[in-house]
Amino acid sequence: MSATIGDGMTALALAGGIVGYTYVKHWGRQKRIEIIHQERMEAMEKGIPLPEFPLGLAQERRSPDPTDLPIWGTVFLSLSVGAMIVIYYLTLPARSHDWIAPLPLAFLGVGFIALHLLQAKAGR
Repeated sequence: MSATIGDGMTALALAGGIVGYTYVKHWGRQKRIEIIHQERMEAMEKGIPLPEFPLGLAQERRSPDPTDLPIWGTVFLSLSVGAMIVIYYLTLPARSHDWIAPLPLAFLGVGFIALHLLQAKAGR
């Protein structure tokens, strides 16, 4: 299977889009910090009490959602089991062991679900 020019251009466009988005996000955050700094410097020059530094830039710590682990566990487990079934039936005449490839994702899903169950049991 060979890649075409269009495949390469698509990959480059996707990579460029990700880099561009990251740059614009960083630039916007930097500009906002500069504006806040200028406001604080002007307040200091005029002798006005400094306004509180808006910590909207720092992410507020929120408690983890207890439904995240079982949702991700179910997604990983179902995706990997489905992939194993499809790979097994696509390579049925060859009787190869390619169906084992998605097994780590299956174990990850089972681990997430088991961790959720253990945390729920410990919380009782």
